[in-house]
Amino acid sequence: MRQIFDIHGGIHPPERKDMSNPGWVRDCDMPSKLILPVTQHVGSPARPVVEVGDIVLGGQMIAEAQGPVSVPVHAPSSGTVTAIEARAVPHASGLTDTCIEISLDGRDEWVGFEGLDNWRDETKAALLERVRLAGIAGLGGAGFPTAIKLASDRDGGIHTLIINGTECEPYITADDTVMQCFAQQIVEGAEILSHMVGAETVLLAVEDNKPEAVDAMRQAAEALEMAEVVTFPTKYPSGGEKQLIEILLNAQVPSGGIPADIGVLCQNPSTAIAVRDALIDGKPVTHRITTVTGRSLKDPGNRRVMLGTPIKELLDTAGFNADSADRVIHGGPMMGFAVTDLDMPVVKITNCVLAPTRTEIPPPQPQQACIRCGMCAEACPASLLPQQLYWYARAKDQEQLERHNLMDCIECGACAYVCPSHIPLVQYYRSAKGSLRETAKEKVRSDNSRSRFEARQERLEREAAEREAMRAARKAAAEARAQAGDDPVQAAIERAKAKKAQQEAEQ
Repeated sequence: MRQIFDIHGGIHPPERKDMSNPGWVRDCDMPSKLILPVTQHVGSPARPVVEVGDIVLGGQMIAEAQGPVSVPVHAPSSGTVTAIEARAVPHASGLTDTCIEISLDGRDEWVGFEGLDNWRDETKAALLERVRLAGIAGLGGAGFPTAIKLASDRDGGIHTLIINGTECEPYITADDTVMQCFAQQIVEGAEILSHMVGAETVLLAVEDNKPEAVDAMRQAAEALEMAEVVTFPTKYPSGGEKQLIEILLNAQVPSGGIPADIGVLCQNPSTAIAVRDALIDGKPVTHRITTVTGRSLKDPGNRRVMLGTPIKELLDTAGFNADSADRVIHGGPMMGFAVTDLDMPVVKITNCVLAPTRTEIPPPQPQQACIRCGMCAEACPASLLPQQLYWYARAKDQEQLERHNLMDCIECGACAYVCPSHIPLVQYYRSAKGSLRETAKEKVRSDNSRSRFEARQERLEREAAEREAMRAARKAAAEARAQAGDDPVQAAIERAKAKKAQQEAEQ
Protein backbone atom coordinates (compact mmCIF):
# COMPACT_ATOMS: atom_id res chain seq x y z
CA MET A 1 0.00 0.00 0.00
CA ARG A 2 1.50 3.32 -1.08
CA GLN A 3 1.99 5.86 1.69
CA ILE A 4 -0.08 9.01 1.30
CA PHE A 5 1.15 12.41 2.45
CA ASP A 6 -0.65 15.66 3.24
CA ILE A 7 -0.30 19.15 1.84
CA HIS A 8 -0.23 22.48 3.60
CA GLY A 9 -3.54 24.31 3.77
CA GLY A 10 -6.49 23.39 1.61
CA ILE A 11 -10.20 23.69 2.31
CA HIS A 12 -13.39 21.58 2.23
CA PRO A 13 -16.12 23.50 0.37
CA PRO A 14 -19.49 21.79 -0.22
CA GLU A 15 -18.99 19.34 -3.09
CA ARG A 16 -22.46 19.35 -4.72
CA LYS A 17 -21.33 16.75 -7.25
CA ASP A 18 -24.36 14.46 -7.12
CA MET A 19 -26.43 17.06 -8.95
CA SER A 20 -24.78 16.22 -12.30
CA ASN A 21 -25.30 12.45 -11.91
CA PRO A 22 -21.66 11.34 -12.37
CA GLY A 23 -21.13 8.10 -14.24
CA TRP A 24 -23.62 8.87 -16.99
CA VAL A 25 -22.86 10.75 -20.18
CA ARG A 26 -25.10 11.75 -23.06
CA ASP A 27 -24.35 13.22 -26.46
CA CYS A 28 -25.31 16.86 -26.69
CA ASP A 29 -27.76 17.83 -29.42
CA MET A 30 -26.13 19.02 -32.62
CA PRO A 31 -25.91 22.83 -32.50
CA SER A 32 -26.94 25.13 -35.34
CA LYS A 33 -23.39 26.45 -35.69
CA LEU A 34 -19.92 26.08 -34.27
CA ILE A 35 -17.61 28.91 -33.20
CA LEU A 36 -14.03 27.66 -33.05
CA PRO A 37 -11.37 29.99 -31.61
CA VAL A 38 -7.89 29.56 -33.08
CA THR A 39 -6.47 29.78 -29.55
CA GLN A 40 -7.79 27.00 -27.32
CA HIS A 41 -4.44 26.32 -25.70
CA VAL A 42 -1.45 27.96 -24.07
CA GLY A 43 0.96 29.35 -26.67
CA SER A 44 0.76 30.75 -30.18
CA PRO A 45 -2.63 30.83 -31.94
CA ALA A 46 -3.29 28.50 -34.84
CA ARG A 47 -3.53 29.99 -38.35
CA PRO A 48 -6.78 29.50 -40.30
CA VAL A 49 -6.32 27.41 -43.47
CA VAL A 50 -9.91 27.77 -44.69
CA GLU A 51 -11.82 30.72 -46.11
CA VAL A 52 -15.39 31.93 -45.86
CA GLY A 53 -17.54 29.79 -48.12
CA ASP A 54 -15.40 26.65 -47.87
CA ILE A 55 -17.18 23.36 -47.22
CA VAL A 56 -15.50 21.34 -44.47
CA LEU A 57 -15.88 17.81 -43.13
CA GLY A 58 -15.71 16.54 -39.58
CA GLY A 59 -12.13 15.95 -38.49
CA GLN A 60 -10.72 18.28 -41.15
CA MET A 61 -7.97 20.66 -40.02
CA ILE A 62 -9.25 24.22 -40.29
CA ALA A 63 -6.38 25.99 -38.53
CA GLU A 64 -2.77 24.83 -38.46
CA ALA A 65 -0.27 25.17 -35.63
CA GLN A 66 2.16 28.07 -35.71
CA GLY A 67 5.43 27.24 -34.04
CA PRO A 68 6.24 24.48 -31.56
CA VAL A 69 4.01 25.75 -28.71
CA SER A 70 0.80 25.59 -30.70
CA VAL A 71 -1.78 23.02 -31.80
CA PRO A 72 -4.16 22.86 -34.78
CA VAL A 73 -7.95 23.13 -34.71
CA HIS A 74 -10.26 20.62 -36.42
CA ALA A 75 -13.89 20.80 -37.48
CA PRO A 76 -16.16 18.70 -35.19
CA SER A 77 -18.72 18.15 -37.97
CA SER A 78 -19.46 18.97 -41.60
CA GLY A 79 -20.76 22.31 -42.81
CA THR A 80 -19.82 25.62 -44.42
CA VAL A 81 -17.42 28.27 -43.12
CA THR A 82 -19.58 31.37 -42.71
CA ALA A 83 -17.23 33.74 -40.87
CA ILE A 84 -13.64 34.22 -39.74
CA GLU A 85 -13.59 37.14 -37.34
CA ALA A 86 -13.01 38.26 -33.77
CA ARG A 87 -15.54 36.91 -31.28
CA ALA A 88 -15.85 36.75 -27.51
CA VAL A 89 -14.17 33.64 -26.12
CA PRO A 90 -14.04 32.05 -22.65
CA HIS A 91 -11.32 33.93 -20.79
CA ALA A 92 -11.08 35.44 -17.34
CA SER A 93 -10.14 38.80 -18.88
CA GLY A 94 -13.05 38.86 -21.31
CA LEU A 95 -10.80 38.80 -24.35
CA THR A 96 -11.80 38.29 -27.97
CA ASP A 97 -10.04 36.00 -30.40
CA THR A 98 -10.15 35.10 -34.05
CA CYS A 99 -12.86 32.47 -34.49
CA ILE A 100 -13.93 30.27 -37.40
CA GLU A 101 -17.70 29.95 -37.60
CA ILE A 102 -19.15 26.84 -39.25
CA SER A 103 -22.85 26.52 -40.13
CA LEU A 104 -23.53 22.79 -39.83
CA ASP A 105 -25.31 20.91 -42.61
CA GLY A 106 -26.70 18.20 -40.32
CA ARG A 107 -25.14 15.37 -42.34
CA ASP A 108 -22.14 14.96 -40.01
CA GLU A 109 -19.82 13.74 -42.78
CA TRP A 110 -16.23 13.03 -41.82
CA VAL A 111 -12.80 12.63 -43.36
CA GLY A 112 -11.16 9.23 -43.15
CA PHE A 113 -8.76 8.40 -40.30
CA GLU A 114 -5.79 6.08 -40.21
CA GLY A 115 -4.26 4.96 -36.95
CA LEU A 116 -1.06 3.08 -36.22
CA ASP A 117 -1.05 -0.71 -36.46
CA ASN A 118 1.64 -0.92 -33.79
CA TRP A 119 2.57 2.32 -32.06
CA ARG A 120 5.37 0.54 -30.15
CA ASP A 121 7.37 0.26 -33.39
CA GLU A 122 7.29 4.03 -33.99
CA THR A 123 9.93 6.52 -32.88
CA LYS A 124 9.14 9.00 -30.15
CA ALA A 125 9.41 11.84 -32.67
CA ALA A 126 6.78 10.21 -34.90
CA LEU A 127 4.43 9.67 -31.96
CA LEU A 128 4.88 13.25 -30.78
CA GLU A 129 4.08 14.54 -34.26
CA ARG A 130 0.83 12.56 -34.30
CA VAL A 131 -0.11 13.96 -30.91
CA ARG A 132 0.63 17.50 -32.10
CA LEU A 133 -1.30 17.13 -35.37
CA ALA A 134 -4.31 15.77 -33.45
CA GLY A 135 -4.64 19.14 -31.70
CA ILE A 136 -4.27 17.72 -28.20
CA ALA A 137 -3.90 20.20 -25.35
CA GLY A 138 -4.45 19.54 -21.66
CA LEU A 139 -8.17 18.81 -21.27
CA GLY A 140 -8.18 19.25 -17.52
CA GLY A 141 -8.31 23.03 -17.75
CA ALA A 142 -4.69 24.14 -18.24
CA GLY A 143 -4.65 23.76 -22.03
CA PHE A 144 -0.88 23.31 -22.40
CA PRO A 145 0.05 21.59 -25.70
CA THR A 146 0.48 17.92 -24.84
CA ALA A 147 3.23 17.23 -27.39
CA ILE A 148 5.42 19.90 -25.78
CA LYS A 149 4.76 18.48 -22.34
CA LEU A 150 5.67 14.98 -23.51
CA ALA A 151 8.83 16.26 -25.19
CA SER A 152 10.14 17.86 -21.99
CA ASP A 153 13.64 16.48 -21.73
CA ARG A 154 15.29 16.67 -18.32
CA ASP A 155 18.59 15.18 -17.20
CA GLY A 156 16.96 12.59 -14.97
CA GLY A 157 14.20 11.65 -17.41
CA ILE A 158 10.60 10.84 -16.42
CA HIS A 159 10.24 8.01 -13.91
CA THR A 160 6.58 8.46 -12.87
CA LEU A 161 3.46 9.17 -14.90
CA ILE A 162 0.45 10.40 -12.91
CA ILE A 163 -3.03 10.28 -14.40
CA ASN A 164 -4.70 13.04 -12.42
CA GLY A 165 -8.28 12.01 -11.79
CA THR A 166 -8.56 14.07 -8.63
CA GLU A 167 -11.14 16.62 -9.83
CA CYS A 168 -11.39 18.28 -6.44
CA GLU A 169 -13.37 21.40 -7.40
CA PRO A 170 -17.05 21.42 -6.36
CA TYR A 171 -19.79 20.62 -8.90
CA ILE A 172 -17.45 19.25 -11.61
CA THR A 173 -17.80 15.51 -12.39
CA ALA A 174 -16.49 15.30 -15.96
CA ASP A 175 -13.35 13.36 -14.99
CA ASP A 176 -15.31 11.17 -12.58
CA THR A 177 -17.68 10.27 -15.42
CA VAL A 178 -14.83 9.65 -17.87
CA MET A 179 -13.14 7.30 -15.39
CA GLN A 180 -16.34 5.35 -14.79
CA CYS A 181 -17.32 5.08 -18.46
CA PHE A 182 -13.98 4.89 -20.27
CA ALA A 183 -11.52 3.37 -17.79
CA GLN A 184 -10.06 0.94 -20.33
CA GLN A 185 -9.29 3.72 -22.81
CA ILE A 186 -7.62 5.74 -20.03
CA VAL A 187 -5.33 2.84 -19.17
CA GLU A 188 -4.51 2.30 -22.86
CA GLY A 189 -3.65 5.99 -23.13
CA ALA A 190 -1.56 5.78 -19.97
CA GLU A 191 0.40 2.87 -21.43
CA ILE A 192 1.15 4.91 -24.57
CA LEU A 193 2.16 7.96 -22.53
CA SER A 194 4.47 5.93 -20.27
CA HIS A 195 6.07 4.38 -23.35
CA MET A 196 6.66 7.80 -24.91
CA VAL A 197 8.35 9.33 -21.86
CA GLY A 198 10.01 6.17 -20.52
CA ALA A 199 8.14 6.16 -17.20
CA GLU A 200 8.57 3.05 -15.05
CA THR A 201 5.57 3.72 -12.81
CA VAL A 202 2.01 4.81 -13.63
CA LEU A 203 -0.12 6.17 -10.78
CA LEU A 204 -3.85 6.54 -11.39
CA ALA A 205 -4.80 9.10 -8.76
CA VAL A 206 -8.42 9.34 -7.56
CA GLU A 207 -9.85 11.04 -4.47
CA ASP A 208 -11.78 8.80 -2.09
CA ASN A 209 -15.09 10.56 -2.83
CA LYS A 210 -15.31 8.73 -6.18
CA PRO A 211 -15.67 5.03 -5.23
CA GLU A 212 -17.28 3.99 -8.53
CA ALA A 213 -14.43 5.56 -10.49
CA VAL A 214 -11.90 3.84 -8.22
CA ASP A 215 -13.48 0.43 -8.86
CA ALA A 216 -13.62 0.98 -12.63
CA MET A 217 -10.01 2.14 -12.77
CA ARG A 218 -8.77 -0.78 -10.67
CA GLN A 219 -10.43 -3.29 -12.96
CA ALA A 220 -8.95 -1.62 -16.04
CA ALA A 221 -5.50 -1.23 -14.45
CA GLU A 222 -5.12 -5.00 -14.13
CA ALA A 223 -4.14 -5.00 -17.81
CA LEU A 224 -1.11 -2.75 -17.14
CA GLU A 225 1.43 -4.23 -14.75
CA MET A 226 3.17 -0.93 -13.96
CA ALA A 227 -0.11 0.83 -13.11
CA GLU A 228 -1.39 1.42 -9.59
CA VAL A 229 -4.65 3.07 -8.54
CA VAL A 230 -4.04 5.35 -5.57
CA THR A 231 -6.78 6.89 -3.46
CA PHE A 232 -6.40 9.63 -0.86
CA PRO A 233 -8.60 11.87 1.32
CA THR A 234 -10.69 14.52 -0.40
CA LYS A 235 -9.41 18.06 -0.03
CA TYR A 236 -9.42 21.10 -2.27
CA PRO A 237 -7.13 21.78 -4.20
CA SER A 238 -5.33 18.44 -4.11
CA GLY A 239 -5.77 18.24 -7.90
CA GLY A 240 -3.08 20.84 -8.54
CA GLU A 241 -0.03 19.20 -10.13
CA LYS A 242 2.42 20.28 -7.45
CA GLN A 243 0.01 19.43 -4.65
CA LEU A 244 -0.79 16.00 -6.09
CA ILE A 245 2.91 15.16 -6.49
CA GLU A 246 3.45 16.08 -2.85
CA ILE A 247 0.52 13.89 -1.78
CA LEU A 248 1.66 10.83 -3.75
CA LEU A 249 5.45 11.11 -3.72
CA ASN A 250 6.25 13.50 -0.86
CA ALA A 251 8.31 15.48 -3.35
CA GLN A 252 8.41 19.22 -3.93
CA VAL A 253 8.49 20.76 -7.39
CA PRO A 254 11.03 23.62 -7.15
CA SER A 255 9.73 27.18 -7.23
CA GLY A 256 9.41 28.29 -10.82
CA GLY A 257 9.91 24.72 -12.01
CA ILE A 258 7.72 22.04 -13.56
CA PRO A 259 7.07 18.41 -12.54
CA ALA A 260 9.46 17.17 -15.23
CA ASP A 261 12.28 18.79 -13.23
CA ILE A 262 11.87 16.01 -10.64
CA GLY A 263 11.04 13.26 -13.13
CA VAL A 264 7.22 13.37 -12.97
CA LEU A 265 4.61 13.89 -15.70
CA CYS A 266 0.93 14.60 -14.93
CA GLN A 267 -1.89 14.13 -17.44
CA ASN A 268 -5.67 14.39 -17.24
CA PRO A 269 -7.76 11.21 -17.91
CA SER A 270 -9.44 12.81 -20.94
CA THR A 271 -6.03 13.82 -22.29
CA ALA A 272 -4.87 10.21 -21.97
CA ILE A 273 -7.90 9.10 -23.99
CA ALA A 274 -7.20 11.78 -26.62
CA VAL A 275 -3.63 10.48 -27.02
CA ARG A 276 -4.95 6.93 -27.32
CA ASP A 277 -7.50 7.97 -29.97
CA ALA A 278 -4.89 9.95 -31.94
CA LEU A 279 -2.42 7.06 -32.17
CA ILE A 280 -4.67 4.01 -32.38
CA ASP A 281 -7.63 5.47 -34.28
CA GLY A 282 -6.03 8.53 -35.90
CA LYS A 283 -8.74 10.85 -34.52
CA PRO A 284 -8.15 14.52 -33.66
CA VAL A 285 -9.70 16.33 -30.71
CA THR A 286 -13.16 17.56 -31.77
CA HIS A 287 -15.38 16.72 -28.77
CA ARG A 288 -15.06 16.68 -25.01
CA ILE A 289 -17.15 15.63 -22.00
CA THR A 290 -18.34 18.66 -20.06
CA THR A 291 -20.30 18.92 -16.82
CA VAL A 292 -23.40 21.10 -17.21
CA THR A 293 -24.83 21.77 -13.77
CA GLY A 294 -26.47 24.22 -11.40
CA ARG A 295 -29.93 24.58 -9.91
CA SER A 296 -31.15 26.80 -12.73
CA LEU A 297 -31.06 23.71 -14.99
CA LYS A 298 -33.88 21.18 -15.18
CA ASP A 299 -31.67 18.39 -16.55
CA PRO A 300 -28.07 18.81 -15.37
CA GLY A 301 -25.51 16.17 -16.24
CA ASN A 302 -22.44 15.35 -18.26
CA ARG A 303 -22.59 15.87 -22.00
CA ARG A 304 -20.34 14.83 -24.85
CA VAL A 305 -20.27 18.13 -26.67
CA MET A 306 -18.76 19.39 -29.93
CA LEU A 307 -16.02 21.96 -29.48
CA GLY A 308 -17.34 25.30 -30.67
CA THR A 309 -20.89 24.73 -29.44
CA PRO A 310 -22.29 28.05 -28.13
CA ILE A 311 -22.70 27.89 -24.37
CA LYS A 312 -26.31 29.04 -24.70
CA GLU A 313 -27.20 26.05 -26.88
CA LEU A 314 -25.44 23.70 -24.46
CA LEU A 315 -27.42 25.16 -21.55
CA ASP A 316 -30.68 24.89 -23.49
CA THR A 317 -30.17 21.13 -23.89
CA ALA A 318 -30.08 20.95 -20.07
CA GLY A 319 -33.30 22.96 -19.60
CA PHE A 320 -31.77 26.32 -18.72
CA ASN A 321 -34.01 28.76 -16.85
CA ALA A 322 -32.46 32.18 -17.43
CA ASP A 323 -34.85 33.86 -14.98
CA SER A 324 -33.64 31.82 -12.02
CA ALA A 325 -29.93 31.91 -12.92
CA ASP A 326 -27.81 34.49 -11.18
CA ARG A 327 -24.93 34.09 -13.64
CA VAL A 328 -23.22 31.49 -15.80
CA ILE A 329 -19.73 30.36 -14.83
CA HIS A 330 -17.16 28.80 -17.14
CA GLY A 331 -15.45 26.20 -14.97
CA GLY A 332 -16.16 25.56 -11.31
CA PRO A 333 -17.11 27.96 -8.51
CA MET A 334 -13.54 28.23 -7.21
CA MET A 335 -11.40 28.75 -10.31
CA GLY A 336 -14.03 29.57 -12.91
CA PHE A 337 -15.12 32.98 -14.19
CA ALA A 338 -18.43 34.53 -15.15
CA VAL A 339 -19.46 34.27 -18.80
CA THR A 340 -20.30 37.71 -20.20
CA ASP A 341 -21.74 36.46 -23.52
CA LEU A 342 -23.65 33.19 -23.85
CA ASP A 343 -22.60 32.97 -27.50
CA MET A 344 -19.12 32.14 -26.24
CA PRO A 345 -18.21 28.61 -27.36
CA VAL A 346 -17.23 25.45 -25.57
CA VAL A 347 -13.46 25.02 -26.03
CA LYS A 348 -10.89 22.36 -25.19
CA ILE A 349 -10.51 23.57 -21.59
CA THR A 350 -14.28 23.73 -20.87
CA ASN A 351 -14.66 21.03 -18.24
CA CYS A 352 -17.75 22.61 -16.70
CA VAL A 353 -20.49 25.14 -17.36
CA LEU A 354 -22.18 26.12 -14.10
CA ALA A 355 -25.51 27.95 -13.95
CA PRO A 356 -26.31 28.49 -10.25
CA THR A 357 -29.19 30.39 -8.73
CA ARG A 358 -28.62 33.44 -6.54
CA THR A 359 -29.32 31.47 -3.36
CA GLU A 360 -27.10 28.60 -4.48
CA ILE A 361 -23.98 30.70 -4.95
CA PRO A 362 -24.63 34.19 -3.55
CA PRO A 363 -22.99 37.11 -5.36
CA PRO A 364 -19.72 38.40 -3.89
CA GLN A 365 -20.16 40.56 -0.81
CA PRO A 366 -18.63 44.05 -0.64
CA GLN A 367 -14.92 44.05 -0.03
CA GLN A 368 -13.78 45.22 3.39
CA ALA A 369 -10.44 46.14 4.85
CA CYS A 370 -7.93 43.35 5.55
CA ILE A 371 -7.91 42.54 9.28
CA ARG A 372 -4.60 40.61 9.09
CA CYS A 373 -6.16 37.44 10.53
CA GLY A 374 -3.81 35.13 8.64
CA MET A 375 -6.54 32.69 7.56
CA CYS A 376 -5.47 33.05 3.92
CA ALA A 377 -1.93 31.88 4.73
CA GLU A 378 -3.32 28.88 6.61
CA ALA A 379 -5.44 27.89 3.59
CA CYS A 380 -2.82 28.44 0.88
CA PRO A 381 -1.76 25.05 -0.55
CA ALA A 382 1.35 26.58 -2.16
CA SER A 383 2.65 27.80 1.23
CA LEU A 384 2.71 31.41 0.06
CA LEU A 385 1.89 34.58 1.99
CA PRO A 386 -1.38 35.76 0.41
CA GLN A 387 -1.71 38.81 2.66
CA GLN A 388 1.69 40.18 1.68
CA LEU A 389 1.05 39.35 -1.97
CA TYR A 390 -2.20 41.30 -1.74
CA TRP A 391 -0.46 44.41 -0.43
CA TYR A 392 2.33 44.22 -2.98
CA ALA A 393 -0.17 43.63 -5.78
CA ARG A 394 -2.09 46.74 -4.76
CA ALA A 395 1.16 48.71 -4.59
CA LYS A 396 2.32 47.22 -7.93
CA ASP A 397 5.64 46.35 -6.29
CA GLN A 398 6.89 43.83 -8.82
CA GLU A 399 10.22 43.27 -7.11
CA GLN A 400 8.52 42.15 -3.90
CA LEU A 401 5.94 40.10 -5.80
CA GLU A 402 8.73 38.15 -7.48
CA ARG A 403 10.58 37.81 -4.19
CA HIS A 404 7.43 36.33 -2.62
CA ASN A 405 6.98 33.86 -5.53
CA LEU A 406 3.69 35.18 -6.88
CA MET A 407 4.07 33.04 -10.01
CA ASP A 408 3.82 29.91 -7.83
CA CYS A 409 0.21 30.81 -7.02
CA ILE A 410 -2.13 28.29 -8.68
CA GLU A 411 -5.13 30.65 -8.41
CA CYS A 412 -7.18 28.01 -6.60
CA GLY A 413 -9.17 30.61 -4.66
CA ALA A 414 -8.74 28.95 -1.26
CA CYS A 415 -7.45 32.20 0.23
CA ALA A 416 -10.42 34.22 -1.04
CA TYR A 417 -12.83 31.50 0.12
CA VAL A 418 -11.75 31.80 3.77
CA CYS A 419 -11.21 35.58 3.78
CA PRO A 420 -13.63 37.16 6.31
CA SER A 421 -13.20 40.53 4.59
CA HIS A 422 -14.38 39.13 1.24
CA ILE A 423 -11.31 40.43 -0.59
CA PRO A 424 -11.13 39.03 -4.14
CA LEU A 425 -7.51 38.04 -3.68
CA VAL A 426 -7.23 35.92 -6.84
CA GLN A 427 -8.29 38.86 -9.00
CA TYR A 428 -5.44 40.93 -7.58
CA TYR A 429 -3.01 38.07 -8.18
CA ARG A 430 -4.16 37.48 -11.75
CA SER A 431 -3.75 41.16 -12.56
CA ALA A 432 -0.33 41.28 -10.94
CA LYS A 433 0.76 38.14 -12.80
CA GLY A 434 -0.25 39.74 -16.08
CA SER A 435 1.85 42.79 -15.24
CA LEU A 436 4.83 40.58 -14.35
CA ARG A 437 4.52 38.69 -17.63
CA GLU A 438 4.29 41.92 -19.61
CA THR A 439 7.33 43.30 -17.78
CA ALA A 440 9.23 40.10 -18.54
CA LYS A 441 8.29 40.35 -22.22
CA GLU A 442 9.34 44.01 -22.31
CA LYS A 443 12.65 43.07 -20.71
CA VAL A 444 13.20 40.41 -23.36
CA ARG A 445 12.37 42.93 -26.09
CA SER A 446 14.70 45.48 -24.47
CA ASP A 447 17.50 42.92 -24.11
CA ASN A 448 17.08 41.88 -27.73
CA SER A 449 17.18 45.51 -28.87
CA ARG A 450 20.29 46.15 -26.81
CA SER A 451 21.92 43.00 -28.15
CA ARG A 452 21.14 44.03 -31.72
CA PHE A 453 22.51 47.55 -31.07
CA GLU A 454 25.68 46.20 -29.47
CA ALA A 455 26.14 43.70 -32.31
CA ARG A 456 25.75 46.52 -34.86
CA GLN A 457 28.24 48.70 -33.02
CA GLU A 458 30.72 45.83 -32.89
CA ARG A 459 30.22 45.20 -36.61
CA LEU A 460 30.75 48.88 -37.49
CA GLU A 461 33.86 49.07 -35.31
CA ARG A 462 35.19 45.85 -36.84
CA GLU A 463 34.59 47.08 -40.39
CA ALA A 464 36.24 50.43 -39.58
CA ALA A 465 39.24 48.65 -38.10
CA GLU A 466 39.48 46.41 -41.18
CA ARG A 467 39.39 49.43 -43.51
CA GLU A 468 42.07 51.19 -41.45
CA ALA A 469 44.18 48.07 -41.52
CA MET A 470 43.88 47.87 -45.31
CA ARG A 471 44.88 51.53 -45.68
CA ALA A 472 47.85 51.00 -43.41
CA ALA A 473 48.88 47.91 -45.35
CA ARG A 474 48.71 49.75 -48.69
CA LYS A 475 50.73 52.67 -47.28
CA ALA A 476 53.35 50.33 -45.87
CA ALA A 477 53.64 48.51 -49.19
CA ALA A 478 54.07 51.79 -51.07
CA GLU A 479 56.77 52.95 -48.66
CA ALA A 480 58.56 49.63 -49.04
CA ARG A 481 58.58 49.89 -52.81
CA ALA A 482 59.83 53.50 -52.65
CA GLN A 483 62.74 52.50 -50.46
CA ALA A 484 63.60 49.72 -52.89
CA GLY A 485 63.67 52.21 -55.79
CA ASP A 486 60.51 50.86 -57.19
CA ASP A 487 58.41 54.01 -57.14
CA PRO A 488 55.10 53.15 -58.83
CA VAL A 489 54.42 56.79 -59.71
CA GLN A 490 57.80 57.29 -61.37
CA ALA A 491 57.41 53.97 -63.17
CA ALA A 492 54.08 55.13 -64.58
CA ILE A 493 55.65 58.40 -65.78
CA GLU A 494 58.49 56.55 -67.50
CA ARG A 495 56.04 54.22 -69.25
CA ALA A 496 54.06 57.21 -70.52
CA LYS A 497 57.26 58.88 -71.85
CA ALA A 498 58.34 55.72 -73.62
CA LYS A 499 54.97 55.27 -75.23
CA LYS A 500 55.01 58.90 -76.45
CA ALA A 501 58.50 58.56 -77.87
CA GLN A 502 57.48 55.41 -79.73
CA GLN A 503 54.48 57.16 -81.26
CA GLU A 504 56.69 60.08 -82.45
CA ALA A 505 59.20 57.70 -84.03
CA GLU A 506 56.50 55.92 -85.98
CA GLN A 507 55.32 59.22 -87.45
